[in-house]
Amino acid sequence: MFALVAFALRFTSVVIFLAFSLVALPHANAQTDPLPSWNEGAAKKSITDFVARVTTQGGTDFVPVPERIATFDNDGTLWTEQPFYFQLAFAFDRVKATAPRHPEWKTTQPFKALLDNDMKGLAAAGEKGLLQIVAVTHAGMTTEEFARTVLDWTSTARHPRFHRPYTELVYQPMLELLTYLRANGFKTFVVSGGGVEFMRPWMEKVYGIPPEQVVGSSGVVKFQIGASGKPELMKLPKIEFVDDGSGKPVGINRFIGRRPIFAFGNSDGDLQMLQWTAAGEGARFAGLVHHTDAEREYAYDRSSKFGKLDKAWDEAVKRGWLVVDMKQDWKTVFPFEK
Repeated sequence: MFALVAFALRFTSVVIFLAFSLVALPHANAQTDPLPSWNEGAAKKSITDFVARVTTQGGTDFVPVPERIATFDNDGTLWTEQPFYFQLAFAFDRVKATAPRHPEWKTTQPFKALLDNDMKGLAAAGEKGLLQIVAVTHAGMTTEEFARTVLDWTSTARHPRFHRPYTELVYQPMLELLTYLRANGFKTFVVSGGGVEFMRPWMEKVYGIPPEQVVGSSGVVKFQIGASGKPELMKLPKIEFVDDGSGKPVGINRFIGRRPIFAFGNSDGDLQMLQWTAAGEGARFAGLVHHTDAEREYAYDRSSKFGKLDKAWDEAVKRGWLVVDMKQDWKTVFPFEK
């Protein structure tokens, strides 16, 4: 009798243990998956395999922590870049906001076209016209004043399609990737063609990347003693450095000082950064985000006016770099979808 009771108790304990295990295991797996917004497949596996290789002490591909440098483009790689770069949206909004102080803009191109919502006229102004707009909206103030202006804009401006703050249109899978790399001893940098003064005010809060790890295009800044008698840095309407295309490896060398072992981009503007990264000795990772999801985000590549992916795509196929198919490889695009 006692033996039968003991057996029954043991059997019941086993059943209860298995029941709790079956309930708990899926939850545990979800918690331990470092990239839960990535679908299982070759793209996700190539990332986790690379990280495992370079962080395994004693392995042939082991990379010491100080050399674990990862660089990421911003527009189209970490956040959306359509229907046009968000920094342009900021510049356009600044023109409209400050137009009352510039009555001459009503008759001067490209400002007249922008104020009249004449997109054809604005397009006709070309790159030169856009540079004029950026110049007048990014200069004539101190760096601190500009940072406050950027933060005010990111808190109030809304994307024309998604009707959300631009800083909410960041890619959840890439946020997870940044966190995953940092958890494995990587130092993460943004290396973007965007203006460094435009990016630095909000990137630490959104990406966890501090200002000193943001490399971007820059305008000339002058030290002066302001009207209050305090030192200040004044932004001037003159370009100092363009951190795009071949400028990216130059910027990495100048501001980071180490060649990355891991780099991600999405367009031809990132090609040279990926080439520079892949050409180093030892284990290397180069990746591209391919925008293939018109329903959840946008679909574009070779013929796009913004974020054109043509030569870099061909190079990726030739070199065996990772090309992430947004539609196939990402369960979730934006954090607000979760």
